[in-house]
Amino acid sequence: PGFRSEPLPGPSDCADEPCDAFVVEETDKGFQCRVEVPSPLYKYIIGKKGETKKRIETETRTSISIPKPGLEGEIVITGQQRGGVISARTRIDVLLDSFRKKQPFTHFLSFALNQPVVQEKFLQFKEEVLEKCSQDHGVSSSLFQNPAKLHLTLGTLVLLNEQEIQRACDLLQQCKEDFVDQITGGKPLSVEVAGVEYMNDDPAMMDVLYAKVHMKDGSDKLQVIADQLVEKFVASGLMLREWDRVKLHATVMNTLFRKDPSGAEERSSTVSGKSSFKERESFNGRNILKLFENFSFGEVQLDAVLLSQRYSSDASGYYGTAGRLLLH
Repeated sequence: PGFRSEPLPGPSDCADEPCDAFVVEETDKGFQCRVEVPSPLYKYIIGKKGETKKRIETETRTSISIPKPGLEGEIVITGQQRGGVISARTRIDVLLDSFRKKQPFTHFLSFALNQPVVQEKFLQFKEEVLEKCSQDHGVSSSLFQNPAKLHLTLGTLVLLNEQEIQRACDLLQQCKEDFVDQITGGKPLSVEVAGVEYMNDDPAMMDVLYAKVHMKDGSDKLQVIADQLVEKFVASGLMLREWDRVKLHATVMNTLFRKDPSGAEERSSTVSGKSSFKERESFNGRNILKLFENFSFGEVQLDAVLLSQRYSSDASGYYGTAGRLLLH
């Protein structure tokens, strides 16, 4: 029942769950299987009034024990029949997978672009846009990014407990050894933040305006590092793929900031709040594009990929950092 009898993957494949092969142990009472589940997901296995858990137990003739809410631990499935235990485990995996995909993301991989010179140029940009384009529909100061939070996003993650955060940190270190040091030669990346672009179809109805980022030496090192990091994180199951290549851009204006200046800054395809889109009031960015297509936000040395925590701030005003990969 939903169990593949293929050769077991080697240790390298198994290092980062999720892994097809799970261990069913024989005990004196029958069989059992343990599954590590972050505590925020327990409620989906339990279901309303315990219905989901009861249904799985009844249909697979197993008993499922779940730690108390908020306590990190393992869910243990026990049963007389090995097949029943496997079947219950498979159903739990499917449930967890679908609910994990619906969780709003908690962390993202970023490069900080909030160095003083860039913050200064950004504030100048904001002032000039408000001066020259404030007549344009929807343009107002509440649209602008918080200068202390200027960043490049490489990809978003759902990390639901300390163990998962630790796995992401370990994977960052592995990426450093596997390919990052080789690409950077142990030096920070010199980039320029310059020019603006948008991603939707009609510049008269913009929701987000981005600053572009490119390597000073004209190479594609930054792109290659970004793509390979995302590749690794997607393969490990820690990140959901959003597009083929990482789009290197820094948000400077976003209509979501109107509603939630504290941090709706990260778009995520997984947020299912349709209502929030209705409330977005787009702005006419035609003039901004014309007037600022070559605006330079300054040059920056990128020296670390950060595992940033959404909706958080550190002492500098940037996002809280849960882990980092140093480029030098």
